[in-house]
Amino acid sequence: MTSRIGSPDTQADIDVRDCLARVPPRSFVMVAGAGSGKTTSLIKALAHLGETRRKALRRAGQQIACITYTEVAVGEISADVGMTPLFHISTIHSFLWSVVRAFQSDIAAWVVSRIEEKIAEKRVHYDRPGTRAATKAKLDQEIASLEAEREAVGRVEKFIYGTGSRYSEGILGHDDILKLTPACIERHPLLREIVARRFPYIFVDESQDTQPVVIEALRQIAGEQPLCVGFFGDPMQKIYGHGAGAIEPLPGWAEITKPENFRCPASVLSVVNAVRAAGDGLVQTRGRTVTVDGQEQPVVGTVNVFILPSDDHRTARLGAVRARLAAQTGDALWASDMRDGDVRLLVLVHRMAARRVGFAALYSALNDRAPQSLSEGIADGSAWPLRPFVRQLLPLIVASRVNDQFTIISILRADSPCLEAERLRGQAVAPVLAALQYAIEQLAILLADGSVATVRDVLRHVRGTELVALDDRFAAHLMDDPVDDGSAGFGNVAAFLECNVGELWAHRRYILEESPFATHHGVKGAQFERVLVVLDDEEASYNQYSYGKYLGYTPLSDTDEVNIAEGKESVLDRTRRLFYVCCSRAVKDLAVVLFTTDVAAARAAVVEARLFPDASLHGVEQLG
Repeated sequence: MTSRIGSPDTQADIDVRDCLARVPPRSFVMVAGAGSGKTTSLIKALAHLGETRRKALRRAGQQIACITYTEVAVGEISADVGMTPLFHISTIHSFLWSVVRAFQSDIAAWVVSRIEEKIAEKRVHYDRPGTRAATKAKLDQEIASLEAEREAVGRVEKFIYGTGSRYSEGILGHDDILKLTPACIERHPLLREIVARRFPYIFVDESQDTQPVVIEALRQIAGEQPLCVGFFGDPMQKIYGHGAGAIEPLPGWAEITKPENFRCPASVLSVVNAVRAAGDGLVQTRGRTVTVDGQEQPVVGTVNVFILPSDDHRTARLGAVRARLAAQTGDALWASDMRDGDVRLLVLVHRMAARRVGFAALYSALNDRAPQSLSEGIADGSAWPLRPFVRQLLPLIVASRVNDQFTIISILRADSPCLEAERLRGQAVAPVLAALQYAIEQLAILLADGSVATVRDVLRHVRGTELVALDDRFAAHLMDDPVDDGSAGFGNVAAFLECNVGELWAHRRYILEESPFATHHGVKGAQFERVLVVLDDEEASYNQYSYGKYLGYTPLSDTDEVNIAEGKESVLDRTRRLFYVCCSRAVKDLAVVLFTTDVAAARAAVVEARLFPDASLHGVEQLG
């Protein structure tokens, strides 16, 4: 039994068990605020079903499904409840594919309809007044390609779930699965019956971030089949655009609230509740406690807000804020950039972190006017131009610095053309290894601290020594006189190759979380002793959010006013939820740094908003 399964029950845990004990079981929607232990409640519910329903479900050949958001969460939940066939714990994509993959003819019909939708969209664009001749020519090519793809679908023997959509090869991508399975569930009563028979219990973790079509598909099944659905989520933590947010229960379903917050100290919890008050109004209770001499006592913590001018001294002033917090709290770790310092500086967009960590040029190169395949792969290093550095070249140098021969040989065996079996046949291995070792030493010089080498210099060295195999797409860029070959993002990759190699190391520190910076969106589900939230609308330049509008010192636009009047989601709703997520990460201390062009107006608005105690507000004059 894990600590989470054996943790004391909250009222929400008791309410969930009451739902599961009914005949038939009662579906429910749980709203659990930040720090409440939402996943703990889900795990305890799974464990309870394992204890009380295991034999009956085994006899019937049935499973309990648990759908969660990431593979990491799958692993954590599986570790808690145990690796057993009774539980089908998976990501949303894997679950949906398991439901529909046997229905190959229905999949093929959906793929054809999806291609026809795309063709129709492009024809509408083609016929739009003002469409340029060059655009029409490109659309003609795309339509012809889609028509050929539609023709090829008829020859596909079996569709599989993979990375990216390649319909003519029978491969469906992530986005396809999210559309395909709900569509099939909606159209086919038999499929709805099969899902309910196979999974009489389906729990959904992070339900606020689950796509509405998936939620509706499960609601449809539960509305007509003997299926118990449990949604575990928090509408106030819906910070991704595709999520369902609040889920409307069907008649007869239970609505369960879990208001406890076991994470935040009392001072931070007051801020969290003030932020949430204008959202769904849930008041979170308890707060973090510690046991002293056998007595449970509340942790007070600290909250500080710094309202500073948005000038050219932002980075220096962030350093001054951290120094002041270290002195005020007597906690030197506020100034630490090391991972064990447990400090997070939360910025709205990756660009803000890139400027401070040291990879601004790299970020701009692969992000500005770049295709999504490049821009979306910066934060995790998955963009194809970054992959050889993230996965092979920088790890090679890290290993060489500590003489980690095992890692060096492992990378070379997997990725160096020099060590391919065909190349080695009839050769002495020792000279090959010696040449590779020399290539690594020269690579280390190129990638040394203070090097003036560029990314292009490194790639030319790697190509010349065959240290690792490079993506063929680099070839056009490594010519003496590169010529744009028309590939998507050619200019972005060219700019990346001109970056200094120091930016590669800075980027590596960022993606490995070896810097204190993270984005507002990137920390959901995490917690840190010390949290500093940076609010800077001017630098972020992200119109989906506006802390100035949220706090009241920036006027609302006409569109904002219309959205609010019509009850639609507005910039205020999105920003409030994001700020709630940021503030509720703090386990001990919370600081907010607001950069603004009008300090006096911002300060007056912050006081008026009544989110923070007046005594917690500070200005630049208090930084020394």
